[in-house]
Amino acid sequence: MKAIIKYNSRKIVIDVSKPIDISIAIDVTKENINAWYMDAPKIFPQKFDGDTIKVSEGAVVNFNNIHFNPHSHITHTECVGHISEKVHSVNQNLKHFFFVAEVITVAPELIEDDFVISKKQLKSQIRNKKRDAIVIRTLPNLPEKKSKKYSNTNPTYLSEEAAVYLKEKGIKHLLIDLPSVDKEKDGGKLLAHNAFWNTSGDVRMDATITEFIFVPNAVDDGEYLLNLMIAPFENDATPSKPILYKILVDEKI
Repeated sequence: MKAIIKYNSRKIVIDVSKPIDISIAIDVTKENINAWYMDAPKIFPQKFDGDTIKVSEGAVVNFNNIHFNPHSHITHTECVGHISEKVHSVNQNLKHFFFVAEVITVAPELIEDDFVISKKQLKSQIRNKKRDAIVIRTLPNLPEKKSKKYSNTNPTYLSEEAAVYLKEKGIKHLLIDLPSVDKEKDGGKLLAHNAFWNTSGDVRMDATITEFIFVPNAVDDGEYLLNLMIAPFENDATPSKPILYKILVDEKI
C-alpha cells in the first residue's frame, strides 16, 4: 500500500506496508538491554486481595504493572529537559513526527582508550545533504546490541565537535544505537548533549535525541522517511518507536 506525503516542498511516496522498525522493546522473557547500573525491567500482574489479576490464574483480564527506566531499558526519545534544571517534557516539545532522515553507518575511531564518533566521520557521509534527522548505526552491528549490558563498559560516544556539527547542519533529531551520545563517565560534562541542544545559547527545545535504536544490517545507508512515534509521557524522556520507510518517489512541488 503506497502513500503520498507532502513534506515541505516535496512529494514523497512510501510503501506503508513495509515499515522498518528500528526500536528495541522491553522483553522480560529474555535478556533485555540495560544501562546506567539499573536492575532489569519488570512486568508482573497486579494483585488485589490476594488474587493475581491474570487470565491464566482465573481472572477475566490480564492487568500488568511495568517497572522500567526509559534511559536504561528501551528505545527512548529525550529533549533538553533531560539535562536542564527545569524538567521540560518531550511530549510537549516534539510536535511533528515525520522527518526526512539519513541513515549512516560509522566505524568508531579509537582515541586513546575510547571509541568515538568524530565530526570528520559524520561530515564525510552527510556532506551537503539537507536532512531533518540522522540515524547512526555503529559497527560492529551485531544482534547482541538488543540485549547488551552496557554499565561499566565505556561504550562508544559522540565527540563534542561532532554534536556541534550536527547542530550547525540543522539536524533536529539524532538517533543512535548506543545508550548515550556522551561518554559513560565524563564527570557530568555531557558535552555532546549540551552541544546538540545548544544549552549555552538559543536552546533547541524542539530537538530530540533518541538512544538505544537498532538498525538491521539489511537496511542500506541513505535517505528515508522517519516516523518518530513516542509514548505520551510528560517527562524528559519517553519510550519511542522510530519507523523508517524507504522513499520510492521524491518530487518537488
